[in-house]
Amino acid sequence: MLLAASDDSAEELGGIAGWATDMMEALGAPGAGAAIALENLFPPLPSEVILPLAGFTASQGNMSLWAALVWTTIGSVVGAMALYWVGALLGRDRLIAVAAKLPLVKISDIEKTEAWFAKHGAKAVFFGRMIPIFRSLISVPAGVEKMRVSTFLLLTTLGSAIWNSLFVLAGYRLGEDWERVSELVSVYSRVVLVVVALALLAFIAFRVTRPGAGKRRA
Repeated sequence: MLLAASDDSAEELGGIAGWATDMMEALGAPGAGAAIALENLFPPLPSEVILPLAGFTASQGNMSLWAALVWTTIGSVVGAMALYWVGALLGRDRLIAVAAKLPLVKISDIEKTEAWFAKHGAKAVFFGRMIPIFRSLISVPAGVEKMRVSTFLLLTTLGSAIWNSLFVLAGYRLGEDWERVSELVSVYSRVVLVVVALALLAFIAFRVTRPGAGKRRA
């Protein structure tokens, strides 16, 4: 059972923090792993809240720090593997069929992306585990491109272990001030989203203003 201070904190926070706390109180460290697995499948669930909260929970004695680190990494790998198999089942042909129906998307863009992933896929999977939103999404193209499962597992485990350890340990060290971690990472997440939004807008503007944009896609 968590100390009274953590119970009060969870009640005050409610929402995702309260839900994650309930998972950890009911299941212990495996509950933290389950919460992170769901975070991988549903990116709007923020790891920057769940992970430091797991560290704080460990600091209160409800689970060991080692168990928190191991189970959150297991949860990340399980969630990533689920999305990998989604990509593998989707396959290249279905991806091309869907892309062909999307406005402003050319088949040649997909082919260039495939070539890029073939060359940089290992780096993308490893470092992608440390970028909000992309932490989950990077698993899908890895599945579509049929990256070797053993390679995907190794890179995902290493990248996830680094990301998770940083935030679990921060939450463990900060104790009741664990929310400071999520506040800092929220800024980082917003910056990433702004950069992605600007890149998407630039891509759309390029497609719309490019000569021959109205012609049939290749």
